Amino acid sequence: MKIAFIHAHPDDETLATGALIAWLVTSGHEVSLLTATRGERGEVVPGPLSHLAGTPALETHREGELAGALKVLGVSRHAFLGDPPAGSGRRYRDSGMRWIREGLAGPAEDAEPDSLCAADLDDVVADIASWIRTVDADLVVSYHTDGGYGHPDHVRIHHASLAAAQRTGKGFAAVVHDPGDGGRWFDLRDLQPTVEEALRHHASQLTAHGDGTLTHSGGQSEAVTTSVGLLPAPETPPAAGLVDSLAGTG
Repeated sequence: MKIAFIHAHPDDETLATGALIAWLVTSGHEVSLLTATRGERGEVVPGPLSHLAGTPALETHREGELAGALKVLGVSRHAFLGDPPAGSGRRYRDSGMRWIREGLAGPAEDAEPDSLCAADLDDVVADIASWIRTVDADLVVSYHTDGGYGHPDHVRIHHASLAAAQRTGKGFAAVVHDPGDGGRWFDLRDLQPTVEEALRHHASQLTAHGDGTLTHSGGQSEAVTTSVGLLPAPETPPAAGLVDSLAGTG
């Protein structure tokens, strides 16, 4: 099966779905990744990379970090949203965010005019649809309706990816991290070392401690995500059968 993951920033692919991506690749599926922005507004972990914060050099550095992580996960096909063949040259910048309360993000008050959230939604959908057609995906995988924790770029990518899947007649499944949210659950704890190895490539954004935990640049700590669920979207009827098929792999 061909599965296209759509994520908002470099490191999201590993943080949210790294174990699932690695498992799908080793199970013989063809996995591609489309990243919407280069994470230009990401905070930087205090230390030797601090000088990158807020500079154009951070964009280039994060591109390199992403390439390293994808090599570990086994993803060989990747593009940034807007870059041909995932669009016609339009570029989308990180929209930024602010914390509304612990664990819940909201829109930044100073998003730039060329940010992902400021872009026309139909343009975003069209560019994602272009990538889906290019990789001939059977199933599109992206965020749940709340984007995981409310980041505006994640929420935008959920809506745009779902619409793009509908436009291209493909199935769409949302990533969930609580078994209570429904969907098919993939328990992939044995892939923790692989995920941690990939996370270490994103050193500007986080620190993987090697004990199943990580600390983000802002100081928040959490467990490394390995087990995830896929919730098929009823708006894309093929999704349920495709996700059931994946669950039976291996």
